[in-house]
Amino acid sequence: MILRLIVFLSFNFGALALGSYFTGKGVSSDWYSDLLKAPWTPPGWMFGLAWTIIMVCFSIYLAYLWPSVKSKNVLIALFSLQWLLNVAWNPTFFYYHNVLLALILIVALTVLIGCILFLYWPETKVKFALILPYFIWLLIASSLNGYIFFNN
Repeated sequence: MILRLIVFLSFNFGALALGSYFTGKGVSSDWYSDLLKAPWTPPGWMFGLAWTIIMVCFSIYLAYLWPSVKSKNVLIALFSLQWLLNVAWNPTFFYYHNVLLALILIVALTVLIGCILFLYWPETKVKFALILPYFIWLLIASSLNGYIFFNN
């Protein structure tokens, strides 16, 4: 269990590190600060805290899930797609300022995490609660991205 957890933590925090590399000044950039943002937009510091908690919970979820999955290839494919979508969002939004493509990416990621949640429900039972923070945060993030797209 510990080795699986370390592997998933490494991949997930690697994704966050890559994403933050492309974020640059991110929420403190002039471009982002000039956008009309949703009234429910959390303060900037909350994004880092939320993603840290989400990736710890998601890594624990995956470490528990791994031994009970019959088709490891399907889980690896879903995890890899999740990883790519997660990493791709930051440069798309913050570097290229392509709010529409970023919205498509984050909605796709939200749907994917929702599918993982329901697909592996029988294997995880109560532990599915560990993936809920990720799914809920993605719903919020999708709404924030959508608000920016439709109001700027």
